[in-house]
Amino acid sequence: MRTRSDHGHELIPCPEQTPDALRAALAVVAPSRLDEMQAEKDEAFAKAVDWQSLSPVQSWVLIWAREIEIARRPDLSARYTSTKGNLEHEDPAIAREALRELSAVLDESMRAVRT
Repeated sequence: MRTRSDHGHELIPCPEQTPDALRAALAVVAPSRLDEMQAEKDEAFAKAVDWQSLSPVQSWVLIWAREIEIARRPDLSARYTSTKGNLEHEDPAIAREALRELSAVLDESMRAVRT
């Protein structure tokens, strides 16, 4: 596992970007999502065979590395959770701000897993 100290508290170190390491990390930070992860992994591997390309597997790894990055960092997790609740707010300005903030969280977490 890799470590980073450029942001606040982390529940676990950043896992390596392998299926086994990602699964082990998810089992700690969001075990209720293991079935979802497995179903998406199965789908990605089936597409990889069908398409004769590793791109579906690479996408699956990045998506789940990002999801784990959010879950393992309370700062990102709190921002993610609070903004999701406002995405369909009746006030369009609040909904737009929630979408902007959600995009910022997703961008930050993706940058973190790509470094």
